[in-house]
Amino acid sequence: MSEINYVDILISGGGIAGLAAAAAFGNRGFSVQCVDPTPPITQRDISGADLRTTAFLQPARKFLDEAGLWQRLESDAAPLQIMRIVDAGGELTEPRITKDFNASDISNQPFGWNLPNWLLRREMLARLREMDNVSLHLGTATKTLFTRTSEARVDLSDGSQTRCRLVIAADGRNSPMRNAAGIDTRKTHYGQKALALAVTHPIPHDNVSTEIHRSGGPFTLVPLPDYNGMPSSALVWMERNSRATELFAMNAPDFEREMTQRSCSLFGPLTLASQRTIWPIISQSAKRLSGERLALVAEAAHVVPPIGAQGLNMSLGDLRILLDLAAENPDRLGDQDMLETYHSKRFTEVKLRVKGIDLLNRASMIGPRPLRDARAMTLNALYSLAPVRKALMQMGLGAR
Repeated sequence: MSEINYVDILISGGGIAGLAAAAAFGNRGFSVQCVDPTPPITQRDISGADLRTTAFLQPARKFLDEAGLWQRLESDAAPLQIMRIVDAGGELTEPRITKDFNASDISNQPFGWNLPNWLLRREMLARLREMDNVSLHLGTATKTLFTRTSEARVDLSDGSQTRCRLVIAADGRNSPMRNAAGIDTRKTHYGQKALALAVTHPIPHDNVSTEIHRSGGPFTLVPLPDYNGMPSSALVWMERNSRATELFAMNAPDFEREMTQRSCSLFGPLTLASQRTIWPIISQSAKRLSGERLALVAEAAHVVPPIGAQGLNMSLGDLRILLDLAAENPDRLGDQDMLETYHSKRFTEVKLRVKGIDLLNRASMIGPRPLRDARAMTLNALYSLAPVRKALMQMGLGAR
């Protein structure tokens, strides 16, 4: 007979959201098993490393602190004090409108803190290995899901079976657990890809996150701690598929010249400080966020373009609601009432944010000059109204 494991919660997915979920629920005293088919890469400069970064906004930092994670991350985090929007959609490649959204207008803290994904995995795993009530099965996949009103049974690729009261699907946009539960999704393809990498530059970033709009998609530089004695930033460069593929294939000197020009040389010459990675850009949302004994979170529930640091922060918003519901009544963990409440609390907000980011991305892709002019005028008008500007910043942080 195959081995049977009994836990309160099985988390399918060992990405950043899945590991954060394991720490948060484990810290509240629940027994947790976290499984993922791919062992995480926790070093910067080896093949397959995730060179994207994650900006944790203020509510996310509080969540990480409560999960016992923030103290491991704080020393490596680059604060994001100013969000700078630059419109370079005129005749030349130079900026024509620059607007700063300063966190000091609404808070005594930065908007957020930026960290490399590979480092997040390293530190989160270190924390989880300290927790006796969390077991990690990385390199093990979920195979089947069977649920009934009292429990879920999940068969794993190592031949074992896990029985639990709640399955949390944090297993990505192609979620095996979501598919096993028969929950459909709505998907939008933009014909874009994003290049993600790290750069160094001679001009300090001064804790300013800079998003430059022209056409094809935003070009975003997000502060990182210095690298090899030089100011450093994470770059997410979104372009239409053909252009992104062309850029990805360029030799290093040509690519550095192209990205320096696209940055309007705001930080001086940009120099590659990592490998390049490339990702397809889509929007996707699940038609339900829960099923029997199953909760969808993170990219199993919603996928958005990397704009405004919303993706992972939406994911931690999912976990915040789910954790609060579980803590309010641990005896009802994973039952129908709890999961229906989770769905109703999150579904409308997720739908609105996915739609809002969709509109922002479409605006950033605009090619015709008259439409780019209209985009610039809209930015100018919104920024000029102080109450609107502050409301936009609060909405970006996740304020209700």
